[in-house]
Amino acid sequence: MWQRVQTLYFAIAAGLTAALFFCDFARVPGAEDAMRYTEYLPYAVLAGLAFACTLVALFAWVRRSLQIRLGGAAAVILLALQIWLAVGYFKLPQEYVVRWTAVFPLIALIFDIMALRGVYADELLVRSSSRLRSAKRKQNK
Repeated sequence: MWQRVQTLYFAIAAGLTAALFFCDFARVPGAEDAMRYTEYLPYAVLAGLAFACTLVALFAWVRRSLQIRLGGAAAVILLALQIWLAVGYFKLPQEYVVRWTAVFPLIALIFDIMALRGVYADELLVRSSSRLRSAKRKQNK
């Protein structure tokens, strides 16, 4: 399981998404006033869904079709979260400064897409080798 690079990509994406629960979205410089991702319900829900989909895709390496679907769903959810964060950036009061953790969903999205490409390539390889084996069995009969 861990010997495949796409598993590591899913693990990195899950780690970045889980980090959102412990980080601040924006902070007022010189003050302790901060806005966390978990304080705003849509951010928390989208981050939780993306984390759950990525985590299940991480451990669903036996069923590649499920892994592809969950990874794709996580990628779409991460894209929606990143767009929502961009909208939230423009609605913030002037005194807040957005933290660098606001790009974590974008980075996790990139890792999810790279993992999906690897899973899809493995699935195509398995299907082509199965097709070749079945063609060889038909010739031998």
